[in-house]
Amino acid sequence: MPDEHRSGLAAKINAGVPHAARIWNYWMGGKDNFDADRAAGDAVAKVYPDIVTMAKQSRRFLIRAVRHLTAEAGVHQFLDIGTGLPTMQNTHEIAQGIRPDARIVYVDNDPLVLVHARALLRNTTPEGVTTYVDADYHEPEQIISDARNVLDFTKPIGVMFMGVLGYVEDFDELLSIVRRVMDAVPSGSYLVLWDSTDTGNAVNEGSAKLAESGAVPYYLRSLEQFTEQFAGLELVEPGVVPIARWRPGTDTDEPIDAYGAVARKP
Repeated sequence: MPDEHRSGLAAKINAGVPHAARIWNYWMGGKDNFDADRAAGDAVAKVYPDIVTMAKQSRRFLIRAVRHLTAEAGVHQFLDIGTGLPTMQNTHEIAQGIRPDARIVYVDNDPLVLVHARALLRNTTPEGVTTYVDADYHEPEQIISDARNVLDFTKPIGVMFMGVLGYVEDFDELLSIVRRVMDAVPSGSYLVLWDSTDTGNAVNEGSAKLAESGAVPYYLRSLEQFTEQFAGLELVEPGVVPIARWRPGTDTDEPIDAYGAVARKP
């Protein structure tokens, strides 16, 4: 990423308005956030303390899902849409740690995320490819067009929407986004998806507090709506479950109001 591009992106960052990627970074213990983000994050955590646990569990779910797809399902390409700020282990680090020639395309249009792209890309393997696409997930066709420059669309691709689709207000539009991306990838590809759900009073109150803070609202879905996103795909065991319960291994986290699943395109 050229220095002039980074400077232009940095100029777009508004530290006074809470932003989703930076709030999540705060909840996960990161340092790439500002006072407005921390205030919004604290307001949510006050009424829904489990949000901090959810943030950390979400990354553990990502790690387990990418490991499974790379090591067991033979997927060596990933399209991580709405990737957010780097924290803990990231998709390319996990996949390339198992398969050094893995190819990863991250998609985001947040200026702060893109400013950090250079640092994140330094640790890609010599054999692999890791790149960023500056795009909005509301524009799946543009994402697919740009991703074709890096990924082989004749071979399986792991498509990832990690906690980002709750920012889409209209549920039909959400389904359209997922289906348009999955329609573009070949048979044998996988959808990895998690989101918060409206399965408790506290999480609903937390969602209201987030909107009150001035941040972009997060629209909680029912469990039935969450499951509908996998229509036409083959769910991998254990199916749709709280993210802490998806192939947890030695993790002992209790389930919270966030569900995830991995599904294969037949």
